[in-house]
Amino acid sequence: MRTQENRLGAGRRAKMAAAMRVVAAGARLSVVVSGLRAAVRGLCSQPVSVHERIENKRSAALVGGGQRRIDAQHKRGKLTARERISLLLDPGSFVESDMFVEHRCADFGMAAEKNKFPGDSVVTGRGRINGRLVYVFSQDFTVFGGSLSGAHAQKICKIMDQAMTVGAPVIGLNDSGGARIQEGVESLAGYADIFLDTSYLFITGPDVVKSVTNEDVTQEELGGARTHTTMSGVAHRAFENDVDALCNLREFFNYLPLSNQDPAPICECHDPSDRMVPELDTIVPLESTKAYNMVDIIHSVVDEREFFEIMPNYAKNIIVGFARMNGRTVGIVGNQPKVASGCLDINSSVKGARFVRFCDAFNIPLITFVDVPGFLPGTAQEYGGIIRHGAKLLYAFAEATVPKVTVITRKAYGGAYDVMSSKHLCGDINYAWPTAEIAVMGAKGAVEIIFKGHKDVAAAQAEYIEKFANPFPAAVRGFVDDIIQPSSTRARICRDLDVLASKKVQRPWRKHANIPL
Repeated sequence: MRTQENRLGAGRRAKMAAAMRVVAAGARLSVVVSGLRAAVRGLCSQPVSVHERIENKRSAALVGGGQRRIDAQHKRGKLTARERISLLLDPGSFVESDMFVEHRCADFGMAAEKNKFPGDSVVTGRGRINGRLVYVFSQDFTVFGGSLSGAHAQKICKIMDQAMTVGAPVIGLNDSGGARIQEGVESLAGYADIFLDTSYLFITGPDVVKSVTNEDVTQEELGGARTHTTMSGVAHRAFENDVDALCNLREFFNYLPLSNQDPAPICECHDPSDRMVPELDTIVPLESTKAYNMVDIIHSVVDEREFFEIMPNYAKNIIVGFARMNGRTVGIVGNQPKVASGCLDINSSVKGARFVRFCDAFNIPLITFVDVPGFLPGTAQEYGGIIRHGAKLLYAFAEATVPKVTVITRKAYGGAYDVMSSKHLCGDINYAWPTAEIAVMGAKGAVEIIFKGHKDVAAAQAEYIEKFANPFPAAVRGFVDDIIQPSSTRARICRDLDVLASKKVQRPWRKHANIPL
């Protein structure tokens, strides 16, 4: 019995030992598994950390200088850099670049983490406007007042280079206090690389002006929207707010080609190209001294009466802007009889010349409406160099190789007649209305010179008008191609533009033109 019990006890002890070995093995396995899990966690912790850092940086970039500064921007009635881009571009089309770029300045405490903002003070990238590619940069005033740093300039230069490579335009939304003082000369190098109550533009601010010239002037007076759109001509248009400006920018963009290698966009046109305009037959007053509005003629002729005027508040005696004829973008130039009788002066000549050269640079046809009694006389104009500045407009029209159609509605006197895209400046098609007067000068002034001391001045004036103050002298010499009924103007121009669409002009090679600057 004892032997049997001993055997049973030995069996139980063996089983218990086996169980213990299993437990021990399990413990060891558990330790191994735990070790493996720890190792895996150690291996995986690095990517998780980087991922979190990426998301944190992205989140920081999206708020720029922080919510407090965003709120301050809104209080001033201004959108943030990213809000402007969102409004300008088609929804969901913006692709940002260089979101993680930071400034490299270490002086004046700039190396502190609190002074590092992902993306720095400008948002850059590409997107689309009505499906057409465009690159854009928008300066972020919430980050160091939008000031230009080396990194800021680098980001802008990069998208400019990319845009040039693919032949796309660049739109810049400026909201900057200038060069970043903390970076010194590096920020100035960045400028060399790229070169209404809420926006100001000036070389030196009011404080500097006060210290140098002792003049007291406000920001608005020195470089506000009114100053630059009515007096200096630096800005082309002013708008009520950011939203109004960006909506108009989208509209303006639709008139332009993506580059000088591309044609201007052609839109579907529901306005018949052969539409007659009866009201034009009576729009020019019978009295040659009575004014009328040239904008009314432009609206009557172009597609859907849509005209995007450029610089409407500067040099109002000349009108420039964009419209469409049978869906095709055209540049419009016209004298404005309601302002200074439509005379050309220094400012209007420069304004017109710049616009003509812009259209020629981007292959946009030019339509010119002429009612010009001459150049504005006076010592102020002569001392200011009216001869030199007037020659800019003459040079621009002569140099332009795009299709050029000219319509003389009433007065075309003296040298100003020549300047306004006349046949002598290689105008392709030149029309005159029956009311046109193409002469050296007006009848009254001419009679006072030719018939000085004549007894019957009225008869002499009538004789001059019969001989010169009408379109026939120019027509018989081929200086106008036809005398047309005003109501047929739209139909004639649309037909001519179709013919001139294939126009090609070969000019002798030269390093560059020598416009009289």
